[in-house]
Amino acid sequence: MTTSAPIRQPCPPGVCDCGRDPLLETPGADVRILFLTRTEEKRLIDRLENLQSLTDLEHMKRRMFEQLGIRVDIAPGFNEVRTMRGIGIQVGELPGLCRKTRASIPTAIRRAMEKRPEIAYELLNANDLLRDT
Repeated sequence: MTTSAPIRQPCPPGVCDCGRDPLLETPGADVRILFLTRTEEKRLIDRLENLQSLTDLEHMKRRMFEQLGIRVDIAPGFNEVRTMRGIGIQVGELPGLCRKTRASIPTAIRRAMEKRPEIAYELLNANDLLRDT
């Protein structure tokens, strides 16, 4: 008897462009992202909103890539960084990744940085924006 892990339910037709069904139909495709069910997505977003440090953020980025194939790039924007919106957070395109999830990941990370500004300061410092010259 084989038990398979639950996979994400399809989005309503015309609402999302995630490509879930073509991904399932492609032999040998990386379907890890489909294991991010709506329940697991809520847990992920909650975890991202409650980051404690830049190290914690880096750990989560690594785990999201290892377990789901999601790439998240975070860097200061090209202009001045006056608010959390000045920090660029990009979620890589990935077949099977719902557009709502793609939008909620950066929002959750920004919320964490607003709760704990030291994460943003560490990020800026890591990118030589706050270092003394």
